[in-house]
Amino acid sequence: MMFGGLAMILFWGALIVLVVLLVRRFGARTTRGDAASPPSASTPLDILNERFARGEIDKEEFEERKKLLSK
Repeated sequence: MMFGGLAMILFWGALIVLVVLLVRRFGARTTRGDAASPPSASTPLDILNERFARGEIDKEEFEERKKLLSK
């Protein structure tokens, strides 16, 4: 019984470590870097259409750049 206090501390420490390891192992199942889908390769025309849809460029600029890309 001389080591009762020390045994209690070791027991609780081991229990906490075990819980942490179990949570890390079986907890969140997300993988790093794969959470979002990789961006697809956009063509210049796709990018131009997106910019026009977001309102970054007006209709005149859109038509002008579209002509340049079509050449």
